[in-house]
Amino acid sequence: MSDETMKPNAPGATSGADATSSAPPSDPVQEAERLAAEVDTLQGQIADLTDRLLRAHAEMDNTRKRAEREREETAKYAISKFARDIVAVADNFERAVQAVPAGATEQDPVLNSLVEGVRMTEREFLNVLEKNGVRRIVPKGEPFNPHLHQAMMEAQNPDVAPGTIVEVYQAGYVIDDRVLRPAMVVVAKGGPKPGPAAEAGGETGLSGQAEGEDGSSSQPPPGNDNTV
Repeated sequence: MSDETMKPNAPGATSGADATSSAPPSDPVQEAERLAAEVDTLQGQIADLTDRLLRAHAEMDNTRKRAEREREETAKYAISKFARDIVAVADNFERAVQAVPAGATEQDPVLNSLVEGVRMTEREFLNVLEKNGVRRIVPKGEPFNPHLHQAMMEAQNPDVAPGTIVEVYQAGYVIDDRVLRPAMVVVAKGGPKPGPAAEAGGETGLSGQAEGEDGSSSQPPPGNDNTV
């Protein structure tokens, strides 16, 4: 090997690290601007990822709540179709009792026992329905509610307020807070009850009653134009 070959540690030899360290430093202002731009970029990415994470959590929470609500509704209303068909049995119990002539049970002890047995069976049947969330509604005397009742006709009845149910053709049923079958009812057109002067039977009241009976100039009581 030639003696002229320079050894690494020989004087005058320059290493790679020394050459790099001897390079002139970059401009501090440009370096600060570059770092600031990188910080802005990273902050934007963090904000975007945070927004996506929050949206994903909100969507998951909504999905969980929707699944719980659907599960509760399924458990609550799963028997709706079956209950809608089975309530007709309760109607048959009621029809059987109503088919017995008035006073017939007093004259025939056997018939009386049969009717009592039908009524007991009906009560037990309704108790079983209520235990499963199905409740019977017989709204006679209550205000008409279009969400629960179905008006079959109107009847003139000045003794009650307009919109009062005066007769129930068919009982209704609800399952929890949902209508299973609306009650079929008769609604009163009604009017205000007579005042003390009309009840006293003065000359004016008597003459007005006579005119109404003759049909010459009788006026319909207030509330006739009300509809359900």
